[in-house]
Amino acid sequence: MQDLVKDWMMDLVVYIEPDKTVLEALSIMRRRYLNSLIVNKSQDNPEFGIITSTDICDKIVAQEQNPAQTKVRDVMTSPLVTVNPEQTIYDCAKTMSKHHIHHMPVMGENGQLVGMISATDFLVVAEALGHGFEDQVLR
Repeated sequence: MQDLVKDWMMDLVVYIEPDKTVLEALSIMRRRYLNSLIVNKSQDNPEFGIITSTDICDKIVAQEQNPAQTKVRDVMTSPLVTVNPEQTIYDCAKTMSKHHIHHMPVMGENGQLVGMISATDFLVVAEALGHGFEDQVLR
């Protein structure tokens, strides 16, 4: 077991268009058991974005907004803070802590998103640290 992001990331990246409603994003997230979606680039949205369960809590529920009337582009975070798959999980955790984020897209060398790593993944990382990385059954 290594200590690189690529060894701990999920290689599933699920996208949503920026003009979809937050309700549509919620539906995808609930059906796919995800806590974040990548917001696709578009003509009006030249950079990738991200919408997370925290965004929905803070920007929809806490602000008493209607998710059926709110566009993803209005609550997403952009530009993305990303990590390289060859970086260590320690550097990744430090970056996430510094930026106060819980979901970080993994960007390959060709500029394509190749995966996601989240705070939940670090529960398994921490357990592996406690076992000295010898227990490969953790994943």
